[in-house]
Amino acid sequence: MRSSIRTPFALALLCLAALLTIACQGGAEKAPDAAAAAKPAPAGKVPVGPTTIVAVVNGENITLADVDKEAAAQLRQLRRQAVEQEHALRQGALEAMVAKRLVEAEAKKRGVSEEDLLKAEIEEKTPPPTEVEMREFYANNQARMPGPYEQMKDQLGPYLRNQKAQARLMEYIGQLRSASQVAMTLPEAEMPRVEVAATGPSRGPANAPVTVVVFSDFECQFCAKSKPVLDQIASTYGDKVRIVFRDYPLPFHTKASKAGEAGHCADAQGKFWAYHDYLFANQAKLEVADLKAAALAVGLDAAAFDACLDGGKMAEAVTKNTEAGREAGVSGTPAFFINGLPLDGAQPFEAFKPIIDAELGVTPAPAQPAQPAQG
Repeated sequence: MRSSIRTPFALALLCLAALLTIACQGGAEKAPDAAAAAKPAPAGKVPVGPTTIVAVVNGENITLADVDKEAAAQLRQLRRQAVEQEHALRQGALEAMVAKRLVEAEAKKRGVSEEDLLKAEIEEKTPPPTEVEMREFYANNQARMPGPYEQMKDQLGPYLRNQKAQARLMEYIGQLRSASQVAMTLPEAEMPRVEVAATGPSRGPANAPVTVVVFSDFECQFCAKSKPVLDQIASTYGDKVRIVFRDYPLPFHTKASKAGEAGHCADAQGKFWAYHDYLFANQAKLEVADLKAAALAVGLDAAAFDACLDGGKMAEAVTKNTEAGREAGVSGTPAFFINGLPLDGAQPFEAFKPIIDAELGVTPAPAQPAQPAQG
């Protein structure tokens, strides 16, 4: 805990000013020097691209594309975080500008200065913490305290009052917004799209406006949990959505690769989805004998299926899918790409809906006020 603590009133003014760029969330890094940023590249410098050779090992080249492929998952995550952080900064700056203008308008309406307005609404309406509150805070944070309670008491009081002042400031800004006409239409951050080929067993028309490619693993419990969600997507959107299955057997799932091959063998007979559903419903039975029994259960030609599975005819298809997933940045299953927009993990239908609706150009319905619970 810092020893110099501002008064609630000073904090309120500081926080409101800081909201313009950082929404009271802490300091910002120094902006790069404009002259340095505008400095041209050295003359004759060769542009860097995917084919740029970045290393040579015993005469064998390693290109930048090879490096990007190796780090695909981490790079995708980094780019996503950058987009999310940029959106958060814009959102914070917008909230700050709105708050400042509301305070300016209210001060003008009352015929007082902004400083006097904040003093009346923040400082004078922020009570000091009680002895009980200070002792409770100290007890809950004792491991971080540099000294005993009596030694820290003089600092705890102003610190806790500052916290109350921040809460009161946010509450007051909320009151001003409720009494004013404020409409914010900052668009949602658009995540970088990933090129993923929609090849493999699919459901839905090939010309559907939205394609959901799922990288999955028959031994993955979270993938099984996603099956009803994909069913709901199919039933909700009908011909507007195409769902494509691609294998991504995780290394520690010892039966997943062969189960993936079995899925392709079932697809060769036109019954992939029936077989897909059966395996996810019986994940404890994925030995080779179980895979063959599953083929009989869904009505496949047993002899043709057994020959396909035993001959390893579909092993290459599973490998290619896995490689494609790795190149797309997949690091776990299930992993979804909605027209190239990534969505990771066993997500509920509600996580897919806004993305699919946006791709279809569907305007989201206005939020309804919460209804009181019925007893």
